[in-house]
Amino acid sequence: MNADAYDAAEDMVIRPFLLTGGRTRPVQDGLRVETLIHARDRITSAGLRFEHRQIVQLCREPTSLAEISASLKVPFGVARVLVSDLVADGSVVVTQREELSIQLIERIRDRVRAL
Repeated sequence: MNADAYDAAEDMVIRPFLLTGGRTRPVQDGLRVETLIHARDRITSAGLRFEHRQIVQLCREPTSLAEISASLKVPFGVARVLVSDLVADGSVVVTQREELSIQLIERIRDRVRAL
């Protein structure tokens, strides 16, 4: 591929600390990889920053924090800080899944081993 053929806009890199304002810790504790995030009904994303607007649009349906990180192409810690901002201002809500029981985890392990 010719070096001149790529789109310069796709090659732009925004440092993670710029997206989070230098913060490394989320204001909302307990956000895990599997945490589901859902945008509130009738929330307007007009006044939100670009990344926050993208998250709200992604979360029209419940979306895991891992999926948000992958969709935005940002490190997980950055996604967690951005989502926690939205939780704090009420733009999105968090749905925690129930903890898996030890018995269920053992059954899953046994079935994976059987493969």
